[in-house]
Amino acid sequence: MNTARTQIPRTILRTTRCHAPPQCSHQHPLIRPFSTPSRRHHASITSAIRVDHDEAIENQTVAAMGRTTSGKALKIRKYPTFERLEDERLYRKQHLAAAYRIFAERGFDEGVAGHISVRDPVLTDHFWLNPLSTHFALIRVSDLILVNEAGEVVEGNEPINAAAFAIHSAIHRARPDVHAACHAHSTYGKAFSAFGRELDMITQDSLRFYKSHGVYKQFGGVVLASEEGERIAKALGNGKAAILQNHGILTCGKSVDEAAFWFLSLDKTCHAQLLVDAAAKGSGYEKKIIPDAEAEESYKQVGTPEKGWLAFQGYYDEVLKRTGGEFL
Repeated sequence: MNTARTQIPRTILRTTRCHAPPQCSHQHPLIRPFSTPSRRHHASITSAIRVDHDEAIENQTVAAMGRTTSGKALKIRKYPTFERLEDERLYRKQHLAAAYRIFAERGFDEGVAGHISVRDPVLTDHFWLNPLSTHFALIRVSDLILVNEAGEVVEGNEPINAAAFAIHSAIHRARPDVHAACHAHSTYGKAFSAFGRELDMITQDSLRFYKSHGVYKQFGGVVLASEEGERIAKALGNGKAAILQNHGILTCGKSVDEAAFWFLSLDKTCHAQLLVDAAAKGSGYEKKIIPDAEAEESYKQVGTPEKGWLAFQGYYDEVLKRTGGEFL
């Protein structure tokens, strides 16, 4: 068998289709000089038809598509509904315990610093926290502590972090729409916090925080005063995240899943910005800021509570399988 290969000239080729019926695939190569387009093409944010325009709103909200060749609509999973508030309480506690495990795996633990809270759905002015002396990687549902708005332990046998109560109680009081909040001393989060500034909108992932994060522009030491917690809540405003100057980062959400994913993403976004800023300074290249029009449109796809909840489910599934549900 002749295995010799035809040598193709190192020349840019163009093709023209033959004047045959549409099923004809024969093409004729013609040699021409290489040229570049004379006009730059920009991404469009006009009202073109969305590729998921036939989807139910639940799918569109998280940019999901699912329709079989037979026409069956496939629905994306979403925050469940519960017949009893006690069932939702258990669900929230299970996902809170999982969030602590996931934080531990990513190095968001440092001594006894850091805390995640979730509002109790039955006693809505109470919330669940971690016991102060238990490592994140060991937390189970049975370890969680329920505290009331006065900081008294209603359920549980361990003390809580006083700073955690000062911060989380202020947020839960100021934001009835917020059911969970996360704060930890992650490496990239606290490194970026030293600048006391907002994020630049330089990546698609940073757009999750477009006009949805604030900066607490002072360092008040360890947060033990209720007034300090209230100032942090004020800096958070109506957003999903806050940069706490010289301290770290904080996120919140309508579910513990959402708040936890925003924290994972915010820490990575801080990391990316630190890399970009360092590279720009060393190379002299100018970083490109995403324009407001594109940022605002993209936020609707990447920054919604539904997208935050959904994005966390893969992490939950993984820790559930790996631990055999030991934290439940």
